[in-house]
Amino acid sequence: MAPKKMEPVYVIGVGMTKFIKPRGKVDYTELGFEAGIKALLDAQTNYDSVDAGVACYCYGDSTCGQRVFYQFGMTKIPIYNVNNNCSTGSTGLHLGRTMIAGGQADCVLVVGFEKMFPGSLQAFFQDRANPTGTTAEMMKATRGITNAPGAAQMFGNAGREYIEKYGAEPRDFAEIARVNHEHSKRNPYSQFQDEYTLEQVEQAPMIHHPLTKLQCCPTSDGGAAAVLCSQSFLDARPELKEQAILIAGQCLATDAPSLFSKSSIDLMGYEMNKHACKTALEQAGASIEDVKVVELHDCFSANEMIVIDALGLSEKGKAHELVRKGGITYGGRFLINPSGGLISKGHPLGATGIAQCAELVWHLRGWANNRSVDGTKVVLQHNLGLGGAVVVSVYKRADGQAATAVTSDEVGRRNGLGYNPAVQAKGFSKEQVDAVRSKQSRSEWALADTDKKVEARF
Repeated sequence: MAPKKMEPVYVIGVGMTKFIKPRGKVDYTELGFEAGIKALLDAQTNYDSVDAGVACYCYGDSTCGQRVFYQFGMTKIPIYNVNNNCSTGSTGLHLGRTMIAGGQADCVLVVGFEKMFPGSLQAFFQDRANPTGTTAEMMKATRGITNAPGAAQMFGNAGREYIEKYGAEPRDFAEIARVNHEHSKRNPYSQFQDEYTLEQVEQAPMIHHPLTKLQCCPTSDGGAAAVLCSQSFLDARPELKEQAILIAGQCLATDAPSLFSKSSIDLMGYEMNKHACKTALEQAGASIEDVKVVELHDCFSANEMIVIDALGLSEKGKAHELVRKGGITYGGRFLINPSGGLISKGHPLGATGIAQCAELVWHLRGWANNRSVDGTKVVLQHNLGLGGAVVVSVYKRADGQAATAVTSDEVGRRNGLGYNPAVQAKGFSKEQVDAVRSKQSRSEWALADTDKKVEARF
């Protein structure tokens, strides 16, 4: 199908919770509420202006989305519940953008949340085919099975193949994790903010060679949200134009037959990663050389390595050389995962893609003033789910200019919150909640005591 011209779609509000260890202490209703209220406050928009809602989660019963959104208001809008494995959050962003670009909505609120279980990911339904079963069977046929967690085996095997084919060393994968942990200390929302030496990463318990524990993302509880809008919606609110970020290009892609080529790298979605990035960049009228900052799906350091290659951030087979040259951190060719990435920030599946979006929005606004890169005009987001789906998004400022750093005092003045959410993880007041919940169709019964529980955590 020939590409059709799409109407521009902007991100005008973002918000997120701090990502935390999954200990069952905070319910998804609170995580979604906190993130959604923060995004609406950031967008300076009341829920009555929202035409559709998209709820993103993997672990939960059907219609968890309505349970979260009814807390904002019961305005009879369509609410979509999205589950697309680890790419769920960015799949929700893609759905919201598609609705607006196609003229079906002017304002969409996308909220991702996840209340997870401790430990590695597990399948829940034992009486039916696992959607990644054919992938697991290919791994078994080509590399065998160990007692390590399944995802660590799959991505670790891709790392092994990268070593065998291109000359990377285990230390290169450890360096990726070291960098991401170092980055996370500047992100107030990160689950972990500890810095490690390369030797500490290498000497951590081995999970599945070459992956040590500190090269594997944790399971997490958390929420993130974004408000998307049309050009006409933005034009009616000119005061938001300085913070509006254009989704300049975006592609949701699924696997090609090469998935089952017997290559461990291909088995992790290499071709769909490559296709999605190429398509999103073309749509944005940009090249990979234009990109300064990247949020990349580093569920394991091995995946960051092969995705650097797939996205064209390095020449094919030379991602490890980029890593060795310091090309993925401050002062290097790219700044990859300034948030700390999944490895250190955490990975609540439904929220991850939207949290990546929030990080990049803050960079383009100039609000991420403790972790930014001068001259940033184009940023790129990559969010992957086995099974499989990947979303690559390219963002630019609405004015097309490079980001300039904004002081936190100035951010607090502009947003009316009195602080900069990019560098401070703070809460909100009852009055602020009241300002963005529906004026026409709110229900205190639907809200219950969620607002009090959220405020108590602040």
